[in-house]
Amino acid sequence: MKTYFSHSPHETEAIGEALGRVLTGGEVIAYRGGLGMGKTCFTRGLARGLDYPGDVTSPTFALVNEYLGGRLPLYHFDMYRISSWDDLYSTGFFEYLEAGGVIAAEWSENIENALPDGAVTVSFRQTGENEREITLTGLSTELEVKT
Repeated sequence: MKTYFSHSPHETEAIGEALGRVLTGGEVIAYRGGLGMGKTCFTRGLARGLDYPGDVTSPTFALVNEYLGGRLPLYHFDMYRISSWDDLYSTGFFEYLEAGGVIAAEWSENIENALPDGAVTVSFRQTGENEREITLTGLSTELEVKT
């Protein structure tokens, strides 16, 4: 477990970018934290670390956003409204697990029993207006964060 401290959206993105640079494919990144904690901001950095050149937005209404064209595909899920196995199956989550890209799942608490062994948990906790404590669990690599 490693904890990072962010004092701005820019720093949150930088932590996500550092994580993206060390990923090799097949990882599931399970986000934990309430609304406005910086999960989508973190994902913007994650995508940049995967060399994705485009814009990254919240998957709130789409349930999943696909970011293709980087060194690995990134599948960004919003599991907020998932309350059953049927709901989860309807998102295509299990097919995406087999695709070899990276899955970033917001509200992963809702799919706890479906997360594969080895999922990396990213927990967000607000410590000030723009400050966040970001804890990564399940990652053996030390991140080199460049702010």
